[in-house]
Amino acid sequence: MTEHKSIIEIENLETYYGSRKVLDGINLSIKPGETMTILGRSGCGKSTLLRHIIGLSKPSSGTIKIKSRNITDLSEDEMLPIRRKVGMLFQGAALFNSMTVGDNVALPLREHTELEDSTIKIMTRMKLDQVGLSGFEDFFPAQLSGGMKKRAALARAIAMDPDILFCDEPSAGLDPIVAVGIDHLILKLKKAFNMTIVIVTHELESVNMIADRVALLDSGKIIALGTVDELMASDTPKVKQFFNRIPDPEKIDKESYLKSLIG
Repeated sequence: MTEHKSIIEIENLETYYGSRKVLDGINLSIKPGETMTILGRSGCGKSTLLRHIIGLSKPSSGTIKIKSRNITDLSEDEMLPIRRKVGMLFQGAALFNSMTVGDNVALPLREHTELEDSTIKIMTRMKLDQVGLSGFEDFFPAQLSGGMKKRAALARAIAMDPDILFCDEPSAGLDPIVAVGIDHLILKLKKAFNMTIVIVTHELESVNMIADRVALLDSGKIIALGTVDELMASDTPKVKQFFNRIPDPEKIDKESYLKSLIG
């Protein structure tokens, strides 16, 4: 069987905030159709990496290729065709409170296509049905629970039938039962649309359920890459600490902490 080329290829990525190095030589290949989970503690650089991959910010050096196209050199206008085939689920859902759920989901279709409004309304209802929100198109975000907001945001993220879906902390702020429902929904959508999915999270329960492979970040570096089972069997101290949920020492050294902030 011929091996598929990577749909996302990251090479030697580095990012500085002032003098502090936030990403330190990231190399990562993501295959078509896989679910890659970017995992790590708060402040490890995973959200910065995600912003670079979706083109919201530029790295200091290195390359990010999506379907062999280096996006780090592209202007906003040049990024538009790529963004049309990419869906994004933001951490807080990021729905527009002044718009109905239906209008939120329809927004990408109205911005990026020339479809008739009647067709857009049909497609919007279909997407809401796929995430379990059939009949909620006339509701406003304030009338929805946290889990329902995430579902509506997922419907918007898949409105354009994307090749790649990015999710930033999809289960953050949700109770365990609702969170596992979102995990199941992401798996269902992946099968339905044959998408590549990239998820940033620190939730081990979600990772165990949905990840094909995991990239574990620590201090801006990938310190482990592989399946969940492979990482759980690792002898690397920081990998063992994360997967076994071993706490840091109770006493925090002030000087070491200050040095970590300034790089």
